[in-house]
Amino acid sequence: MTQIYPEPTVGALIINNKKEILLVKSHKWLNNKYSVPGGHVEIGESFEEAIIREVKEETGLDIVPKRLFMIQECVQPEEFFKKKHFIFFDYICKTNDRHVSLDNKELQEYIWIKIQDINEENLESYTKNMILKFKEDRDLNSEKVYLIKK
Repeated sequence: MTQIYPEPTVGALIINNKKEILLVKSHKWLNNKYSVPGGHVEIGESFEEAIIREVKEETGLDIVPKRLFMIQECVQPEEFFKKKHFIFFDYICKTNDRHVSLDNKELQEYIWIKIQDINEENLESYTKNMILKFKEDRDLNSEKVYLIKK
């Protein structure tokens, strides 16, 4: 089926109570680099409802979205497994849990890592944008939203 309109999707930059960030690998990103959990927004669903649902489905984690952090335009990225046009609504989220369950076959690997230990070269480009901005920002409750256009 040919995509007619851009697809709104949500991504979660999840921080646990040890101030570690969850990074994941998915077969959908062809370069074998880390990204963050997330996915499409269903009809009738708010962005926050979507991010809570997607993270639960993909990782088993319960999260609290703290703020909309970044909006990114993603037009047919070469690193994605098929040609799509996404608009990423990226949220900073908190969790008190560290137990990740990768039962749905969408994600193949995960790590919890301190932000200062992240090597940006191991991140897919949209996650890299988010991590670099978060290193500058780090305010969980700010109203500031970054817009990145490619």
